[in-house]
Amino acid sequence: MKTIKGPALFIGQFADDAPPFNTLAGMAEWASSLGFKGIQLPAWDVRFIDIAKAAESTVYCDEMKGLLADRGVQITDLASHIQGQLCAVHPAHDAWLDGLAPPQVRGNPKARQEWALQQMSLCIRASHNLGLTTLGTFSGSLLWPYWYPFPQRPEGLVDMGFTELARIWHPLLDQADEQGIDICFEIHPMEDLFDGTTFEMFLDKVNGHQRCNINYDPSHLLKQGLDYLEFIDIYHERIKTCHIKDSEFRPNGRQGFLSGMQPWLKRAARDRSLGDGQTDFRSIFTKLTEHGFPGWAVYEWECCLKSPEQGAREGAEFISRHIIETTNKVFDDFAGTIVDEAANRAMLGLTN
Repeated sequence: MKTIKGPALFIGQFADDAPPFNTLAGMAEWASSLGFKGIQLPAWDVRFIDIAKAAESTVYCDEMKGLLADRGVQITDLASHIQGQLCAVHPAHDAWLDGLAPPQVRGNPKARQEWALQQMSLCIRASHNLGLTTLGTFSGSLLWPYWYPFPQRPEGLVDMGFTELARIWHPLLDQADEQGIDICFEIHPMEDLFDGTTFEMFLDKVNGHQRCNINYDPSHLLKQGLDYLEFIDIYHERIKTCHIKDSEFRPNGRQGFLSGMQPWLKRAARDRSLGDGQTDFRSIFTKLTEHGFPGWAVYEWECCLKSPEQGAREGAEFISRHIIETTNKVFDDFAGTIVDEAANRAMLGLTN
């Protein structure tokens, strides 16, 4: 067993043009003042990291780590979710997702994908130069418009979609292997990897690649009605990063997990600040600890009610309270007996 590292904070949702939320130093000082020991950096926000520079310069990376160390925090990993999302985009989503891309590649799906793949490559190299071992991301989606099988999906469509998704990602997984980085796909609606079964389908297509892993976030599992605790038991060997995020699912006579296309505040399935939802975090931390989870407990704040500042303040304390300091002794050691093989044989009636 290992003691989970933390608390840490994904700073992406807190970025702002006003201090202290517009610089890495300011964000680090603020996070540290709340009790966070680590921060996860959004790889798409140049206010906090220049990915191209980090991929090329270990001096830049060392300076960044030193700046954070002086303020009492360290980098847990990079979040490359936007870049990962744009590696695979169904044409129906082109206009919708173009806003995530830089202006020079909008309206050009091929150029947008090339940009995203190049960005992912830079994120892998930057992670290595920063001394990190994991990289969080999304898989992107070619099949999401077809998730519900009516009318019947054409035979072979799903298999073809996962084959193509694997073709896109396999070179990046190989590069990550060379750099010693685990790519951790966040299991998330709108991605082709949105539950355990789809992760397994993708894993099979990449031949069980050792660098194909999971960013565990119970909020996206609870909102689907999935058993997020058993998920840990099943996939713990592949869970290398996690987002500690709360949510709730309160279906009624008008809506269920699809939530009737309502805004977040009115959805039956919605995200909440830590401690305000339905997630059993005591059991989550217990299971992650039992299975030797090697990473950080990273708070990803998303809430339709509470302010991010209040959510962050409460989140650091919440995670600290739930981290289990693993024991190095057995509780009944005081009643232990002397090891004696002859006595053991006698107790079992093996006297001959």
